[in-house]
Amino acid sequence: MAMVPALVLERQNALSIREIDLSQDVGRGMVRIALDVVGVCGSDVHYYTHGRIGPFVVNAPMVLGHEAAGVVTEVGAEVTSLKQGDRVCMEPGIPDPSSRASRLGLYNVDPAVRFWATPPIHGVLTPHVVHPASYTFKLPDNVSMAEGAMVEPFAVGMQAAFKAGIRPGDTAVVLGAGPIGTMVALAALAGGCARVIIADLAQPKLDIAAAYQGIIAVNITKARVADVVAELTDGWGADVVFECSGAPKAWEGIMDLPRPGGTIVAVGLPMGTVPLDVAAATTREVRIETVFRYAHQYDRAIALMASGKVDLKPLISATYTFENAVAAFDRAVEARPTDVKIQISMR
Repeated sequence: MAMVPALVLERQNALSIREIDLSQDVGRGMVRIALDVVGVCGSDVHYYTHGRIGPFVVNAPMVLGHEAAGVVTEVGAEVTSLKQGDRVCMEPGIPDPSSRASRLGLYNVDPAVRFWATPPIHGVLTPHVVHPASYTFKLPDNVSMAEGAMVEPFAVGMQAAFKAGIRPGDTAVVLGAGPIGTMVALAALAGGCARVIIADLAQPKLDIAAAYQGIIAVNITKARVADVVAELTDGWGADVVFECSGAPKAWEGIMDLPRPGGTIVAVGLPMGTVPLDVAAATTREVRIETVFRYAHQYDRAIALMASGKVDLKPLISATYTFENAVAAFDRAVEARPTDVKIQISMR
Protein backbone atom coordinates (compact mmCIF):
# COMPACT_ATOMS: atom_id res chain seq x y z
CA MET A 1 0.00 0.00 0.00
CA ALA A 2 1.37 3.40 -1.01
CA MET A 3 -0.26 6.27 0.82
CA VAL A 4 0.16 9.69 -0.83
CA PRO A 5 -1.27 13.15 -0.11
CA ALA A 6 -4.17 14.18 -2.32
CA LEU A 7 -7.05 16.64 -2.51
CA VAL A 8 -10.01 14.41 -1.75
CA LEU A 9 -13.69 15.18 -2.25
CA GLU A 10 -15.05 13.32 0.77
CA ARG A 11 -18.66 14.08 -0.10
CA GLN A 12 -20.69 17.04 -1.34
CA ASN A 13 -19.29 20.31 0.06
CA ALA A 14 -16.47 18.54 1.92
CA LEU A 15 -12.86 18.70 0.68
CA SER A 16 -9.72 17.68 2.52
CA ILE A 17 -6.03 17.22 1.88
CA ARG A 18 -5.13 13.83 3.29
CA GLU A 19 -3.27 10.64 2.48
CA ILE A 20 -4.96 8.06 0.30
CA ASP A 21 -3.86 4.80 -1.29
CA LEU A 22 -3.27 5.42 -5.01
CA SER A 23 -0.58 2.83 -5.62
CA GLN A 24 -0.05 1.92 -9.28
CA ASP A 25 2.63 -0.07 -11.06
CA VAL A 26 4.18 1.25 -14.26
CA GLY A 27 3.15 -1.52 -16.62
CA ARG A 28 3.71 -2.08 -20.32
CA GLY A 29 2.99 1.05 -22.33
CA MET A 30 2.63 3.20 -19.21
CA VAL A 31 4.59 6.10 -17.72
CA ARG A 32 4.75 7.62 -14.26
CA ILE A 33 4.41 11.41 -14.15
CA ALA A 34 5.24 13.82 -11.33
CA LEU A 35 2.45 16.40 -11.41
CA ASP A 36 3.53 20.03 -11.75
CA VAL A 37 0.38 22.07 -12.44
CA VAL A 38 -3.29 21.07 -12.23
CA GLY A 39 -6.14 23.35 -13.30
CA VAL A 40 -9.45 23.71 -11.49
CA CYS A 41 -12.24 22.79 -13.91
CA GLY A 42 -15.90 23.69 -13.68
CA SER A 43 -16.75 19.98 -13.49
CA ASP A 44 -14.46 19.61 -10.44
CA VAL A 45 -16.28 22.52 -8.81
CA HIS A 46 -19.67 21.08 -9.74
CA TYR A 47 -18.83 17.76 -8.06
CA TYR A 48 -17.70 19.73 -5.00
CA THR A 49 -20.90 21.78 -4.74
CA HIS A 50 -23.49 19.31 -6.07
CA GLY A 51 -21.95 15.86 -5.55
CA ARG A 52 -22.92 14.74 -9.02
CA ILE A 53 -23.07 15.63 -12.71
CA GLY A 54 -25.98 13.88 -14.41
CA PRO A 55 -25.56 10.13 -13.95
CA PHE A 56 -22.07 10.49 -12.40
CA VAL A 57 -22.53 10.53 -8.63
CA VAL A 58 -19.83 10.82 -5.96
CA ASN A 59 -20.67 7.83 -3.77
CA ALA A 60 -17.18 7.44 -2.25
CA PRO A 61 -14.19 9.72 -1.56
CA MET A 62 -12.63 10.83 -4.87
CA VAL A 63 -9.46 12.73 -5.78
CA LEU A 64 -10.24 15.74 -7.98
CA GLY A 65 -8.36 17.28 -10.91
CA HIS A 66 -7.94 16.38 -14.58
CA GLU A 67 -6.31 19.39 -16.30
CA ALA A 68 -2.65 18.56 -15.76
CA ALA A 69 0.99 18.83 -16.79
CA GLY A 70 4.08 17.26 -15.26
CA VAL A 71 7.40 15.48 -15.77
CA VAL A 72 7.93 11.84 -16.73
CA THR A 73 9.79 10.06 -13.91
CA GLU A 74 9.50 6.39 -14.95
CA VAL A 75 8.89 4.63 -18.26
CA GLY A 76 7.30 1.22 -18.69
CA ALA A 77 8.21 -1.52 -21.14
CA GLU A 78 7.68 -0.87 -24.87
CA VAL A 79 7.42 2.91 -24.42
CA THR A 80 9.58 4.59 -27.07
CA SER A 81 7.88 7.98 -27.46
CA LEU A 82 8.79 9.31 -24.01
CA LYS A 83 11.73 9.27 -21.62
CA GLN A 84 12.49 10.33 -18.06
CA GLY A 85 12.60 14.11 -17.73
CA ASP A 86 10.15 14.84 -20.56
CA ARG A 87 7.74 17.68 -19.83
CA VAL A 88 4.26 16.47 -20.71
CA CYS A 89 0.53 17.05 -20.52
CA MET A 90 -1.95 14.22 -20.33
CA GLU A 91 -5.28 13.49 -21.98
CA PRO A 92 -7.41 12.46 -18.98
CA GLY A 93 -9.77 10.01 -20.68
CA ILE A 94 -8.66 6.44 -21.30
CA PRO A 95 -11.06 4.58 -23.63
CA ASP A 96 -11.35 0.90 -24.34
CA PRO A 97 -9.24 0.56 -27.52
CA SER A 98 -11.35 -2.37 -28.72
CA SER A 99 -14.71 -0.65 -28.26
CA ARG A 100 -16.84 0.12 -31.28
CA ALA A 101 -16.63 3.87 -30.56
CA SER A 102 -12.83 3.76 -30.41
CA ARG A 103 -12.60 1.76 -33.63
CA LEU A 104 -14.68 4.48 -35.31
CA GLY A 105 -12.33 7.15 -33.96
CA LEU A 106 -15.00 8.44 -31.56
CA TYR A 107 -13.21 7.40 -28.39
CA ASN A 108 -14.50 10.43 -26.45
CA VAL A 109 -18.01 8.94 -26.50
CA ASP A 110 -16.90 5.42 -25.59
CA PRO A 111 -19.23 4.43 -22.73
CA ALA A 112 -16.35 2.55 -21.11
CA VAL A 113 -13.95 5.54 -21.04
CA ARG A 114 -12.15 6.02 -17.71
CA PHE A 115 -11.88 9.78 -17.18
CA TRP A 116 -9.93 11.35 -14.33
CA ALA A 117 -12.07 12.84 -11.54
CA THR A 118 -15.27 11.31 -12.91
CA PRO A 119 -16.78 8.87 -10.38
CA PRO A 120 -15.45 6.37 -9.53
CA ILE A 121 -12.10 7.28 -11.17
CA HIS A 122 -9.63 9.32 -9.11
CA GLY A 123 -8.17 12.54 -10.47
CA VAL A 124 -4.62 13.87 -10.28
CA LEU A 125 -4.42 16.41 -7.47
CA THR A 126 -1.71 14.23 -5.97
CA PRO A 127 2.09 14.00 -6.44
CA HIS A 128 2.26 11.24 -9.10
CA VAL A 129 0.06 9.46 -11.60
CA VAL A 130 0.55 6.44 -13.87
CA HIS A 131 -0.89 6.96 -17.33
CA PRO A 132 -0.73 5.38 -20.82
CA ALA A 133 2.10 6.79 -22.90
CA SER A 134 -0.26 6.98 -25.88
CA TYR A 135 -2.36 9.59 -24.04
CA THR A 136 0.67 11.52 -22.77
CA PHE A 137 1.99 14.35 -24.94
CA LYS A 138 5.41 16.00 -24.90
CA LEU A 139 5.41 19.77 -24.40
CA PRO A 140 7.64 21.92 -26.62
CA ASP A 141 10.30 23.93 -24.79
CA ASN A 142 8.46 27.21 -25.34
CA VAL A 143 5.22 25.96 -23.76
CA SER A 144 5.21 26.35 -19.97
CA MET A 145 3.80 23.85 -17.49
CA ALA A 146 0.97 26.25 -16.69
CA GLU A 147 0.10 26.40 -20.39
CA GLY A 148 0.43 22.62 -20.60
CA ALA A 149 -2.29 22.30 -17.98
CA MET A 150 -4.50 24.47 -20.23
CA VAL A 151 -4.32 22.07 -23.17
CA GLU A 152 -7.18 19.99 -21.77
CA PRO A 153 -9.81 22.76 -21.74
CA PHE A 154 -8.43 24.23 -24.97
CA ALA A 155 -8.93 20.82 -26.60
CA VAL A 156 -12.67 21.30 -26.01
CA GLY A 157 -12.46 24.52 -28.01
CA MET A 158 -10.54 22.69 -30.71
CA GLN A 159 -13.21 19.98 -30.87
CA ALA A 160 -15.91 22.64 -31.18
CA ALA A 161 -14.08 24.41 -34.00
CA PHE A 162 -13.53 21.09 -35.77
CA LYS A 163 -17.20 20.09 -35.47
CA ALA A 164 -18.24 23.52 -36.77
CA GLY A 165 -16.50 22.96 -40.10
CA ILE A 166 -15.11 26.50 -40.12
CA ARG A 167 -14.10 28.01 -43.45
CA PRO A 168 -11.57 30.85 -43.80
CA GLY A 169 -13.22 34.21 -43.29
CA ASP A 170 -16.21 32.94 -41.33
CA THR A 171 -17.98 35.03 -38.70
CA ALA A 172 -18.69 33.19 -35.46
CA VAL A 173 -20.71 33.89 -32.34
CA VAL A 174 -19.83 32.47 -28.93
CA LEU A 175 -22.48 32.59 -26.21
CA GLY A 176 -20.75 32.58 -22.83
CA ALA A 177 -17.34 34.09 -22.00
CA GLY A 178 -16.28 31.60 -19.34
CA PRO A 179 -13.08 29.56 -19.69
CA ILE A 180 -14.51 27.24 -22.34
CA GLY A 181 -16.28 30.00 -24.25
CA THR A 182 -13.13 32.08 -24.48
CA MET A 183 -11.09 29.06 -25.58
CA VAL A 184 -13.71 28.20 -28.19
CA ALA A 185 -13.39 31.76 -29.52
CA LEU A 186 -9.59 31.41 -29.73
CA ALA A 187 -9.88 28.02 -31.44
CA ALA A 188 -12.39 29.48 -33.91
CA LEU A 189 -9.99 32.27 -34.81
CA ALA A 190 -7.12 29.81 -35.17
CA GLY A 191 -9.38 27.65 -37.35
CA GLY A 192 -9.94 30.45 -39.84
CA CYS A 193 -12.69 32.73 -38.53
CA ALA A 194 -12.12 36.38 -39.42
CA ARG A 195 -13.95 37.55 -36.30
CA VAL A 196 -15.73 36.14 -33.29
CA ILE A 197 -18.53 37.90 -31.44
CA ILE A 198 -18.53 36.76 -27.81
CA ALA A 199 -21.50 37.50 -25.57
CA ASP A 200 -21.92 37.42 -21.79
CA LEU A 201 -23.28 39.52 -18.94
CA ALA A 202 -20.02 39.63 -16.94
CA GLN A 203 -18.08 42.62 -18.26
CA PRO A 204 -14.73 41.62 -16.70
CA LYS A 205 -14.79 38.29 -18.57
CA LEU A 206 -15.71 40.11 -21.78
CA ASP A 207 -12.81 42.53 -21.27
CA ILE A 208 -10.38 39.59 -21.00
CA ALA A 209 -11.73 38.04 -24.20
CA ALA A 210 -11.83 41.34 -26.07
CA ALA A 211 -8.11 41.87 -25.44
CA TYR A 212 -7.51 39.27 -28.17
CA GLN A 213 -7.43 40.58 -31.74
CA GLY A 214 -10.46 39.44 -33.70
CA ILE A 215 -12.83 39.08 -30.74
CA ILE A 216 -15.76 41.49 -30.42
CA ALA A 217 -17.38 41.55 -26.97
CA VAL A 218 -21.10 42.08 -26.42
CA ASN A 219 -22.59 42.64 -22.98
CA ILE A 220 -26.09 41.16 -23.19
CA THR A 221 -27.35 43.55 -20.49
CA LYS A 222 -26.65 46.44 -22.86
CA ALA A 223 -27.22 45.06 -26.38
CA ARG A 224 -29.00 42.24 -28.19
CA VAL A 225 -26.59 39.75 -29.74
CA ALA A 226 -28.90 39.35 -32.73
CA ASP A 227 -28.75 43.10 -33.41
CA VAL A 228 -24.94 43.12 -33.30
CA VAL A 229 -24.75 40.10 -35.60
CA ALA A 230 -27.21 41.66 -38.04
CA GLU A 231 -25.26 44.92 -38.11
CA LEU A 232 -21.89 43.22 -38.67
CA THR A 233 -23.18 40.85 -41.36
CA ASP A 234 -25.61 43.15 -43.20
CA GLY A 235 -28.52 41.11 -41.88
CA TRP A 236 -27.18 37.80 -43.23
CA GLY A 237 -26.27 36.12 -39.93
CA ALA A 238 -23.26 34.33 -38.47
CA ASP A 239 -21.71 31.35 -40.17
CA VAL A 240 -21.24 29.52 -36.87
CA VAL A 241 -22.84 29.91 -33.44
CA PHE A 242 -21.24 28.21 -30.43
CA GLU A 243 -23.46 27.86 -27.36
CA CYS A 244 -21.00 27.66 -24.45
CA SER A 245 -22.96 29.07 -21.51
CA GLY A 246 -25.00 25.96 -20.74
CA ALA A 247 -27.94 28.25 -19.94
CA PRO A 248 -31.27 26.95 -21.29
CA LYS A 249 -32.37 30.56 -21.85
CA ALA A 250 -29.57 31.00 -24.40
CA TRP A 251 -31.46 28.67 -26.74
CA GLU A 252 -34.65 30.78 -26.79
CA GLY A 253 -33.52 33.16 -29.51
CA ILE A 254 -30.57 31.26 -30.90
CA MET A 255 -32.17 30.79 -34.33
CA ASP A 256 -31.95 34.56 -34.83
CA LEU A 257 -28.15 34.30 -35.02
CA PRO A 258 -27.02 31.84 -37.74
CA ARG A 259 -27.26 32.56 -41.45
CA PRO A 260 -29.28 30.28 -43.73
CA GLY A 261 -27.26 27.09 -44.00
CA GLY A 262 -25.22 28.08 -40.95
CA THR A 263 -24.20 25.92 -38.02
CA ILE A 264 -24.96 25.83 -34.31
CA VAL A 265 -22.54 23.93 -32.07
CA ALA A 266 -23.77 22.94 -28.61
CA VAL A 267 -20.76 23.03 -26.27
CA GLY A 268 -22.21 23.91 -22.86
CA LEU A 269 -24.19 21.23 -21.04
CA PRO A 270 -27.53 22.70 -19.93
CA MET A 271 -29.33 21.45 -16.86
CA GLY A 272 -32.67 20.15 -18.11
CA THR A 273 -34.36 20.65 -21.46
CA VAL A 274 -33.89 23.60 -23.81
CA PRO A 275 -36.30 25.36 -26.17
CA LEU A 276 -35.41 24.74 -29.80
CA ASP A 277 -37.31 26.10 -32.82
CA VAL A 278 -36.99 23.06 -35.05
CA ALA A 279 -39.14 24.63 -37.77
CA ALA A 280 -36.80 27.63 -38.04
CA ALA A 281 -33.79 25.32 -38.16
CA THR A 282 -35.38 23.14 -40.82
CA THR A 283 -36.65 25.85 -43.15
CA ARG A 284 -33.20 27.51 -43.15
CA GLU A 285 -31.24 24.22 -43.10
CA VAL A 286 -29.31 25.20 -39.99
CA ARG A 287 -26.99 22.37 -39.01
CA ILE A 288 -26.76 21.49 -35.31
CA GLU A 289 -23.63 19.82 -33.96
CA THR A 290 -22.74 18.67 -30.46
CA VAL A 291 -19.47 18.43 -28.56
CA PHE A 292 -18.51 16.09 -25.73
CA ARG A 293 -14.94 16.58 -24.56
CA TYR A 294 -12.61 15.96 -27.55
CA ALA A 295 -10.93 13.35 -29.69
CA HIS A 296 -7.61 13.62 -31.57
CA GLN A 297 -7.13 17.28 -30.61
CA TYR A 298 -4.15 17.35 -28.22
CA ASP A 299 -1.43 17.33 -30.89
CA ARG A 300 -3.12 20.13 -32.78
CA ALA A 301 -3.77 22.20 -29.65
CA ILE A 302 -0.14 21.93 -28.55
CA ALA A 303 1.09 22.80 -32.04
CA LEU A 304 -1.02 25.98 -32.11
CA MET A 305 0.22 27.02 -28.68
CA ALA A 306 3.86 26.36 -29.61
CA SER A 307 3.50 28.36 -32.82
CA GLY A 308 2.40 31.46 -30.90
CA LYS A 309 -0.92 31.65 -32.72
CA VAL A 310 -2.79 30.85 -29.50
CA ASP A 311 -1.73 32.43 -26.21
CA LEU A 312 -3.59 31.09 -23.19
CA LYS A 313 -1.43 32.73 -20.53
CA PRO A 314 -3.78 35.75 -20.07
CA LEU A 315 -6.54 33.33 -19.04
CA ILE A 316 -4.69 32.14 -15.92
CA SER A 317 -6.19 34.23 -13.13
CA ALA A 318 -4.47 32.81 -10.03
CA THR A 319 -2.17 30.00 -8.93
CA TYR A 320 -2.42 28.35 -5.49
CA THR A 321 -0.03 25.97 -3.78
CA PHE A 322 -1.17 22.39 -3.24
CA GLU A 323 -1.32 23.11 0.51
CA ASN A 324 -3.94 25.77 -0.28
CA ALA A 325 -5.89 23.68 -2.78
CA VAL A 326 -9.10 23.83 -0.73
CA ALA A 327 -8.90 27.64 -0.82
CA ALA A 328 -8.43 27.45 -4.60
CA PHE A 329 -11.66 25.48 -4.92
CA ASP A 330 -13.51 27.82 -2.58
CA ARG A 331 -12.42 30.73 -4.76
CA ALA A 332 -13.60 28.88 -7.85
CA VAL A 333 -16.99 28.39 -6.17
CA GLU A 334 -17.23 32.18 -5.76
CA ALA A 335 -17.15 32.48 -9.58
CA ARG A 336 -15.59 35.92 -9.50
CA PRO A 337 -16.27 37.78 -12.76
CA THR A 338 -12.56 38.56 -13.08
CA ASP A 339 -11.53 34.89 -12.87
CA VAL A 340 -11.12 32.66 -15.90
CA LYS A 341 -8.82 29.79 -14.90
CA ILE A 342 -7.44 28.95 -11.44
CA GLN A 343 -4.52 26.57 -11.19
CA ILE A 344 -2.78 24.63 -8.43
CA SER A 345 1.01 24.24 -8.33
CA MET A 346 1.96 20.78 -7.14
CA ARG A 347 5.62 21.62 -6.40
